[in-house]
Amino acid sequence: MRPWRPPPTAVASLAHQCSLLLRRLAERHSPAPTCPSSSFLRALRCLHARLLTADLLHAPSHPHLTLRLIHLYTLSPDLATPAALFRSDPDPGPVAATSLVAAHAAAGRLRDAAAFFDAVPPARRDTVLHNAMMSAFARASLAAPAVSVFHALLGSGSLRPDDYSFTALLSAVGQMHNLAAPHCTQLHCSVLKSGAAAVLSVSNALIALYMKCDTPEASWDARKVLDEMPDKDDLTWTTMVVGYVRRGDVNAARSVFEEVDGKFDVVWNAMISGYVQSGMCADAFELFRRMVSENVPLDEFTFTSVLSACANAGFFVHGKSVHGQIIRLQPNFVPEAALPVNNALVTLYSKGGKIVIAKRIFDTMNLKDVVSWNTILSGYIDSGCLDKAVEVFKVMPYKNDLSWMVMVSGYVHGGLSEDALKLFNQMRAEDVKPCDYTYAGAIAACGELGALKHGRQLHAHLVQCGFEASNSAGNALLTMYAKCGAVNDARLVFLVMPNLDSVSWNAMISALGQHGHGREALELFDQMVAEGIDPDRISFLTILTACNHAGLVDEGFHYFESMKRDFGISPGEDHYARLIDLLGRSGRIGEARDLIKTMPFEPTPSIWEAILSGCRTNGDMEFGAYAADQLFRMIPQHDGTYILLSNTYSAAGRWVDAARVRKLMRDRGVKKEPGCSWIEVGSKIHVFLVGDTKHPEAQEVYQFLEVIGARMRKLGYVPDTKFVLHDMEPHEKEYILFAHSEKLAVGFGLLKLPPGATVTVLKNLRICGDCHTAMMFMSKAVGREIVVRDVRRFHHFKDGECSCGNYW
Repeated sequence: MRPWRPPPTAVASLAHQCSLLLRRLAERHSPAPTCPSSSFLRALRCLHARLLTADLLHAPSHPHLTLRLIHLYTLSPDLATPAALFRSDPDPGPVAATSLVAAHAAAGRLRDAAAFFDAVPPARRDTVLHNAMMSAFARASLAAPAVSVFHALLGSGSLRPDDYSFTALLSAVGQMHNLAAPHCTQLHCSVLKSGAAAVLSVSNALIALYMKCDTPEASWDARKVLDEMPDKDDLTWTTMVVGYVRRGDVNAARSVFEEVDGKFDVVWNAMISGYVQSGMCADAFELFRRMVSENVPLDEFTFTSVLSACANAGFFVHGKSVHGQIIRLQPNFVPEAALPVNNALVTLYSKGGKIVIAKRIFDTMNLKDVVSWNTILSGYIDSGCLDKAVEVFKVMPYKNDLSWMVMVSGYVHGGLSEDALKLFNQMRAEDVKPCDYTYAGAIAACGELGALKHGRQLHAHLVQCGFEASNSAGNALLTMYAKCGAVNDARLVFLVMPNLDSVSWNAMISALGQHGHGREALELFDQMVAEGIDPDRISFLTILTACNHAGLVDEGFHYFESMKRDFGISPGEDHYARLIDLLGRSGRIGEARDLIKTMPFEPTPSIWEAILSGCRTNGDMEFGAYAADQLFRMIPQHDGTYILLSNTYSAAGRWVDAARVRKLMRDRGVKKEPGCSWIEVGSKIHVFLVGDTKHPEAQEVYQFLEVIGARMRKLGYVPDTKFVLHDMEPHEKEYILFAHSEKLAVGFGLLKLPPGATVTVLKNLRICGDCHTAMMFMSKAVGREIVVRDVRRFHHFKDGECSCGNYW
């Protein structure tokens, strides 16, 4: 028995009804919403069922019904149904394929989009389908496949590219990494031959293509296209402005901007953003003021750019005025639009030293992203509120590699290098891949701790990750090796770095100076200048320090005078302090006094500290006491002043005065930083204090030092008790000297490190004179190299001599 079918007139009537319903459904959702409602999809499925039961799908007499149904489905999240409808068509056509290509490309399913394009026989493809496929490849930054589709369009014989074809093609080719001028010229000729050059979208795409080509001629050709355009829109001007900014030609961008006829806010925003990217923040703010005065509409992009300009340039007052303007205007930003503005405000107040206000703004934000969290995290770290930063880091709902990098670096700069390494290890344990900057932070932590073995392991990981060409990582490695006493490894890193910047040169000069290679440091500085790298204020600080460590007074004066004369750099208080310290240690305290009188500013604490240190060396008690009085007035809670003055009196045998200074220190509640030394043995840091008995192997160390001490005395070592700055019996002074932390750490290293291995010890204070002498005798007695890094420099002891030449 055959199934019942409605009469033809009924079918025609039903088809008309379905066509009408489909049209109304399309009109109700035109333009297509970003997120179609569930009612739309339900209505569409009801119509689909109705067409199915009426046997109207793929009906030869009503093909438009299936095509419209497929198109409407592509506006919904249900892409599987239109795909199935398309595949069930025995003769798939270009119209349905075009809808499916566009929908799947928009959903990021480019492979499926290409499959629908390929499913249409080449003879049935039309220009619109080719355009849809080229546009899909262009949005995915795939130039080669887009060009292939364009060639297929040209090779069809019956089809011709239209203005949409050229717009899609030009956009795709603009994504090529090796874009050359001939490519642009060839495509330009094709556009001219087709007659599409007068179309606005094609001309805009052509300008964008030329601006992405790095040759100077390309920008001239873009300018020529601009001049020949009969009509221009905001995209035209924006493309030109952004293109010039990307090339670093801000003046040309401004010239084009001034030609704009009409208040296109997007062009103004592009110009302001260009100024910010080029570091011309004052110009960005001035353009913003003009924008306000000319009543150009302000949006979230405007406020974000100008707030960033104020934050970067330190225009805190100007930034506050912009914030006030936002409050007055009360723009009705949706949360997504307000987000970058609020992030910029948090950055502004953080950099302006108003972290409390920054946190208040952060707390009121309805929407936060990882940038928001990283901004407040960086703000706390830059403000020195490390404990608050740790709290924020712990509650962050999402972190990226920047979050970890900021926190690792924050720990290092906050003096918590052990915590930095623990966090770095936690990061790797959680399968977060560190970037080169994070590695640089962890390597810097190793340098602060003197953890050479751990630093070498990180160096190996760095190479495995392909970061060996990174300047930040290379500079961190160089500094780490230098701080761990491995100056030859630092030199090797410096020699193999592919791109040396001023930080690299400064770090290597500093390393040579700290390790007693003063002449080499001077030669390297001169080499840097000869290679065309202008020294900065840090460069001169490092070279003056190198002169200081080596006692090169005349050379120090030469570089000090060269700063202003040859490079236009005015010496700062730190430069004066280095030169005064050099003069004082060389016994030329009178010249140091005269130099102070010529300074363009009042002496600062660092200047008086250098004077006090020089007076102790030269025994100038009167001037030293005067310098100490200045320091007591400026920094009364600084323990170094009391200790240095007390030591000066003790060295001169003025025990009463020394006791008076120590009593003054106690009365004012000033605590002396305890001396400690540490050494890395077996991937572990061992710390020793003066007279330490808490270390589990302390007694073994004391016994070993007694044995070594006997051998040292046979070589001529005599404890120099004048460095015990207390009035007591000689044998008591000798015991105190015997228990200094650096001696204990060196003794432990000699006991535990393999025979012949260099013993490297780090100390938080300056090494005393007796320990310095003892290390020279000890190196000769045991036949080992001993390296001690104190708060000022490195001492390499070998065969009874020190790299400092006893000038320290």
